[in-house]
Amino acid sequence: MNLEQLFKLQNELNEKILACKHLDEGTLHSKKLLALLVELGELANETKSFKYWSIAKPSEKNIVLEEYVDCLHFILTLGLDKHYTHISPNIKPNDYSITEQFLNLYVDINDLMVTSSIDHYTTLFEDFLSLGLSLGFSIEEIQITYIEKNNINHKRQENNY
Repeated sequence: MNLEQLFKLQNELNEKILACKHLDEGTLHSKKLLALLVELGELANETKSFKYWSIAKPSEKNIVLEEYVDCLHFILTLGLDKHYTHISPNIKPNDYSITEQFLNLYVDINDLMVTSSIDHYTTLFEDFLSLGLSLGFSIEEIQITYIEKNNINHKRQENNY
C-alpha cells in the first residue's frame, strides 16, 4: 500500500474542504473522531456481522468496500492532523471474528482519543487494514477504491456538497 500517496491525496482533499467550507482546523478534531466512529458503524451495518437476530446477508462487496474506504478517509485525516504520516503498518490477517474486530477498532479509536500517540494510531491503522483483509479486500482493491472515492469527494466539494 502506498501510504505516502494516500496521505498526499487525503491532505489535498482536506485542504479543499477547509477552503470551500471556510472551516477553522482547530475546532474539528472531535468532529473527525466522531465521523470515524459513525462511518465505522455504517461499515458494520453493511457487513451485518453483529445482526444475530437476522438472516440478512451482507451488502454487496462494492458497497461494503465503499463504506470501508469512507473510514479510511478519516483514519488518514487523523494521521495528518497529528503528523503520524511516516508509519509502516504491519499488514496481516487475524483470527478474530468480524464483530470482534469492529469492537477492537472502537477500543483503538477510544485509546487514540484518550492518549493520542503514534503507537495508538499505528495500532488503529493495522487493525483497520486487518479488518479489510478479513472482509475479503486486497490491499490493491482498497487503494484503488480509495482513490476513486477521493476523486468523487473532490467533485462533491466543487459542487457544494
